[in-house]
Amino acid sequence: MEREKLKRLIKERSLKVSEEPVFKLSSGKLSRYYVDLKQITFDPEGAYLVGKLMYELVREFNPDGVGGLTLGADPIAYAVSFVSYMDGNPINPFVVRKEPKGHGMGRQIEGLLKEGSRVAVVEDVVTTAASSLKAVRACRDAGLDVIGVFTIVDREEGGRENVEKEGLVLYSLFKLSELL
Repeated sequence: MEREKLKRLIKERSLKVSEEPVFKLSSGKLSRYYVDLKQITFDPEGAYLVGKLMYELVREFNPDGVGGLTLGADPIAYAVSFVSYMDGNPINPFVVRKEPKGHGMGRQIEGLLKEGSRVAVVEDVVTTAASSLKAVRACRDAGLDVIGVFTIVDREEGGRENVEKEGLVLYSLFKLSELL
């Protein structure tokens, strides 16, 4: 029921479809489809549904942390963290900056994790997985054990294969083909 409700919200609020490829993706590629999940993750009901469903996806791996590249991953990590706490199984959220901070401790990753922590890298939408893999590399450089990449929507445009080249699995709540 919650999965169907989230699917309906994504189709109503986030999925944009055009006859021509007019949407520029972060990869620079033009597409007929755009999925703006901030319309979901920045909404209380959407955040709850994302937190609950993503928590159900990651919990069997017993991660210590959940997070990814700012900004798309941030609301997902916070929602999963909150739902996990309510379930009595708290998972710490973390944020991966695009670049290490230029001041203070110079960290690229912020969160309550220590070297060796098992982490789930989350992302709102995966196309080529470039953002997810940037987060994976930062986590590995920080001594974290990445257990997989978890996304709300897999656009089915090579991201899964790119994640697998890094020795990881891409888990998704939805594939773009299910939403069209």
